[in-house]
Amino acid sequence: MPKVIFDKRNVLVTGGAGFIGSHLCDELVKECKVICLDNFVTSSATNIEHLLPNPNFVFINHDISQPIDLESLPELRKFKVAFQGIQEIYHLACPTSPKHFVENCYATLLANSLGVKNALDIAVKYGSRFLHFSSSVVYGPRHLNESAGNIKENYLGRLDHLSARACYDEGKRFAETMVSSYHQLFNLDTKIMRIFRTYGPRMMLNDDQMIPDFVNSCLNNEDLVIYGDENFSSSFCYVSDAVDAAFKLMNSPLTGPINIGSDEDVKIADVGRIIIEETGATNSKIAFQERKLFMTELPLPDIYQARNDLGWMPVVTLRNGLKKTIFDLQAKKQLRGFNA
Repeated sequence: MPKVIFDKRNVLVTGGAGFIGSHLCDELVKECKVICLDNFVTSSATNIEHLLPNPNFVFINHDISQPIDLESLPELRKFKVAFQGIQEIYHLACPTSPKHFVENCYATLLANSLGVKNALDIAVKYGSRFLHFSSSVVYGPRHLNESAGNIKENYLGRLDHLSARACYDEGKRFAETMVSSYHQLFNLDTKIMRIFRTYGPRMMLNDDQMIPDFVNSCLNNEDLVIYGDENFSSSFCYVSDAVDAAFKLMNSPLTGPINIGSDEDVKIADVGRIIIEETGATNSKIAFQERKLFMTELPLPDIYQARNDLGWMPVVTLRNGLKKTIFDLQAKKQLRGFNA
């Protein structure tokens, strides 16, 4: 790893304007010089606009599936990348919109192949530590893996690599293969964390993502639509817990993959009822509709390795996390009304 010449280390966050990426940037900029790279396919400029005046934060509008020379960018001269290099890379760039999944299929393929390669090539050039954000989808849907119980990291999983959503699911598996291969070929310090369902402020509205759409429906006194039946369940990890896990993994000798998420199984209908209670939307009811392509019931994680080897566990309760998410969406809704 190159010697850090200056007072703060340089950190690259790909997909940094996204839901989880922007929360990472918030914490990293307190101690680092942060290069946030995004192209807003499924993210938003509003997630990072509060960071733009910070001299230790630079945003680059770029598609990571295209190569990039950081040293040639005039806005990065103040970070002296040619001399100091990049010490850490957090790689999150990949389209994640359930509503626009089909139209983003090609971009998803490129992100999970060329995008990962380009990010890894930057890590090789500068000897950066590299943390790849993978997903629980690598294990396959719950109905194909029910006999396995809570999924351990060494479980191979079962999924259809030719399904309509394989560009994301199988793409995430291939991305892990690429990260692992770079680790072996170039002796690169790589880490893989498999994120299970995560929620919190800055999730996209009207994007078929359950929790923000539930909150928005309640604020509009509309019914909450669950794309599934009464038995549809999942685990939910608050975003600050996921960010904490990322920092712990980056600064540990572990390489992963390591499961990061809640191991508590919660019915989606119960989540809806909590949101109705917390918003006071007494006129809102829960309605069930046919499942959509991206509404897959995923397995639950076994987080023994995270607890014992990483010293991590989720600490934000579901109700408290939902309260924070509701507060954020209420504020945004009021701001939009004010601007209008």
